[in-house]
Amino acid sequence: MSTETDLLQRVPDSLFIGGRWRPAEGGRTLDVLDPATGERIRTIADASPADGMAALDAAVEAFPAWAATPARERGELLRRAFDLVQERKEDFALLMTLEMGKPLAEARGEVAYGAEFLRWFSEEAVRVAGRYGPNPEGTGRMIVSQHPVGPCFLITPWNFPLAMATRKIAPALAAGCTVVIKPAELTPLTTLLLASVLEEAGLPAGVLNVLTTSTSGAVSEPIIGDPRLRKLSFTGSTAVGRKLLEQAAQGVLRTSMELGGNAPFLVFGDADLDKAVDGAIAAKFRNIGQACTAANRFIVHRDVAEEFARRVTERVSGFTVGRGTEDGVTIGPLINDDAVSKADSLVRDAVERGATLRTGGEAVDGPGTFYRPTVLSDVKPGSEILQAEIFGPVLAIVPFDTEDEAVRIANDTEYGLVSYVYTESLGRGQRMIERLETGMMGLNVGVVSNAAAPFGGWKQSGLGREGGVEGIHEYLQGKYTLTPDPF
Repeated sequence: MSTETDLLQRVPDSLFIGGRWRPAEGGRTLDVLDPATGERIRTIADASPADGMAALDAAVEAFPAWAATPARERGELLRRAFDLVQERKEDFALLMTLEMGKPLAEARGEVAYGAEFLRWFSEEAVRVAGRYGPNPEGTGRMIVSQHPVGPCFLITPWNFPLAMATRKIAPALAAGCTVVIKPAELTPLTTLLLASVLEEAGLPAGVLNVLTTSTSGAVSEPIIGDPRLRKLSFTGSTAVGRKLLEQAAQGVLRTSMELGGNAPFLVFGDADLDKAVDGAIAAKFRNIGQACTAANRFIVHRDVAEEFARRVTERVSGFTVGRGTEDGVTIGPLINDDAVSKADSLVRDAVERGATLRTGGEAVDGPGTFYRPTVLSDVKPGSEILQAEIFGPVLAIVPFDTEDEAVRIANDTEYGLVSYVYTESLGRGQRMIERLETGMMGLNVGVVSNAAAPFGGWKQSGLGREGGVEGIHEYLQGKYTLTPDPF
């Protein structure tokens, strides 16, 4: 594996536009920091609105040729990129740990997950199909064909720097679309390394363009407002998603929105508590709790609530907090000071309202932005932690008495991304599939994400699906053609 210094020196520090690595307009730069130390690890180009339009120009120019490229060629290029990411998995893992903070073991897991989108959509590229047949009147033949939407603008978040990029880039390229991608200001390096891999795999100039910037709104708005853009895909907060939808409405853009979550984790009285505790640890503390799929509210039957709380507290108390590159670390830093303040505020509010603090509940003195992994039990109704997306290592337990009460608490949120249910009753599990208002559900499992599955939510958790056979169709548009009866 590369040393930190060697790896960082090999990551591009420029914008990638029209197949060229180039500086930002006026030589503008931004610093990327290691959240575990607060130190600068790289200085890179800071795109301006003019750079953004240059990237869109390149994507528009490259679109006709890329759309006409045979699906097999597009798929084989994505497969080569998958192989290259696999060859460099240790580099990608270390880079994500440095710029985002997650422990190396988790970063390696993200490389495996993120690379899989390249492989999955390399296979889906050749499976795009239409249909042909007579119309009901027998007077003609109907042809339904699928076509790439056009140039796409992809905006990715900081918490999964590789997977969120591949989950958008891979289906877009597989469908024949060209792309402008803007990674988060806090974690842009992984996307730059991915772009260099796709370039090495043979991606034609202009098909993928990368904008790193500290002025996201100023750069994004003119791109979204340009009539040549045909698709917007965003992963991030619901508040920002609403604003982007307003902008996208002016051009009637196709949109995919993967927004906030407030995932309920239901533990019924008949649950296997060993499995439930294992699932709770995975669902809550993956990525230091900084995931839209992270379990937010642990809704536990009163008969087992105390035992569940005791077991998870024992596990959480044994976590090791530290820099993700260090051996044995299970909890890395939160992304910045604001994230630490938010987690602490939510915990304090819950305790003031009567919750019991079992472990943790405080920030760790710097350097770095660390918060001790926390367990709260008997959280009271009205607590902010039950409504806000925590995005931190805080496990909050709410007791319930009846199945109807559990469902009511679970659905009492504007969000509907994912839910988790632990029960040994097949009938209850089936009822939860029907009753819980979420786009995804884990039944006796604590991690649901998979490249072969459609990822997305209900209500204000978003629009559209990423991954699975559904994922490529977000980048395709149908055309119906009627021809005369040939007989």
